[in-house]
Amino acid sequence: MAELSGTVAEELANYYEYVGEDIHKWVDPLSQEALWHNPYPYGNSVGHLILHLTGNLSYYIGARIASTGYVRHRDLEFTETQRLPKEKVLREFDRTIEMVIATIRKQSPVDWAAEYSAEREPEARNRFAAFLRCAGHAYHHVGQIIFLSKELAREAGSKAASR
Repeated sequence: MAELSGTVAEELANYYEYVGEDIHKWVDPLSQEALWHNPYPYGNSVGHLILHLTGNLSYYIGARIASTGYVRHRDLEFTETQRLPKEKVLREFDRTIEMVIATIRKQSPVDWAAEYSAEREPEARNRFAAFLRCAGHAYHHVGQIIFLSKELAREAGSKAASR
């Protein structure tokens, strides 16, 4: 069982590292303005999606497993009107990814099956399910960020060409 636990921890940690790296691949080239610009009349900006990922992981893993004391303000993740500096948003996201990875690496074989509960997450009944569901949720939003980043780059190229 310990061998399986180690494999699970290593692969989940690697996956969350990959999520963090992919976020940077698509967000680092964006300007401060582009981070908060939504090219569509619906959905969210890249900045709001990163705030959401940070809040999601900070609550479901940080508060509920690592006992960080994080208090989530979910609605603000999508409605924040301050255009926080890109560096600050990414720094908080990076710290959150580091916390998730550290928490994963602290799980013992027994911890993976430990009972889990959280608001808005009735399907995750154990810690492994919580980490797994958060990983899927994170990459869902990475896909949105990739799409938005490509659209923002296309918009910027169109504006530059029309000058």
